[in-house]
Amino acid sequence: MERFKTNRDFLKTDFAPLKNHKADRALGKPQPPLVKAYDESSVIIDLPKVNKSVLTNNDLFKCIEERRSVRIYKDENLSLEELSYLLWSTQGVTKVSEGNTFTLRTVPCSGATHSFETYLFIMKVKDLAKGIYRYLPLEHKLLFLSDIEDMEGTINDLTLEQPFVPRFASKASVVFAWSTIPYRSEWKFDITAHKKILIDVGHICQNLYLASESIDAGTCAIGIYDQTMVDNLLQIDGENEFSVYLAAVGKKINK
Repeated sequence: MERFKTNRDFLKTDFAPLKNHKADRALGKPQPPLVKAYDESSVIIDLPKVNKSVLTNNDLFKCIEERRSVRIYKDENLSLEELSYLLWSTQGVTKVSEGNTFTLRTVPCSGATHSFETYLFIMKVKDLAKGIYRYLPLEHKLLFLSDIEDMEGTINDLTLEQPFVPRFASKASVVFAWSTIPYRSEWKFDITAHKKILIDVGHICQNLYLASESIDAGTCAIGIYDQTMVDNLLQIDGENEFSVYLAAVGKKINK
């Protein structure tokens, strides 16, 4: 069992190391930006305003009760309104503090550090071309990053050998990919930041599950993927920003 010890210790709560370390915030170092910058000449897509009209099930009890990991999807587009709702549900900004020192969002996050960026592999969304996009949460818009000649084949390659239903992700309408910029949390929590980051990305994905249920869509989280391939496709460096979680979303086949 010795081979498990390091990772088991990582899962435990231990603030003792902080007695010997001061986080950069306490040292007066500048706070990292709340969100990632982008070139204003990039292709930016406006998202529809989020409203309840996209809901097919507004019974929270039923959404929780019926939530499952869904790996088989209809060959059907998500609407842009539905995608807008899913993005808002998982990383939507509900308040920006005075002085732009933190954001409050639709998901909880340790110390409101929100170290995550949301990327999308779009395959079947009405009025959107296939390709890779990044969500801009402050503006509630999409930034187009790149197109891919063989999107489905690429998704199959990057999600490796999935148990239960092989190659299911390439049949989805969209694959969410969340990266972390860990220094946003390290700046505040120093060497205790990393457990918090993994806990917080779970909050995001659970919101995606429940929001998907409410629009008759299904989600399946993906923890098995090619780290280097995903990071390269998202145009991130793999060190100061790297992917930590994926999830496929598509319309459910109701039985």
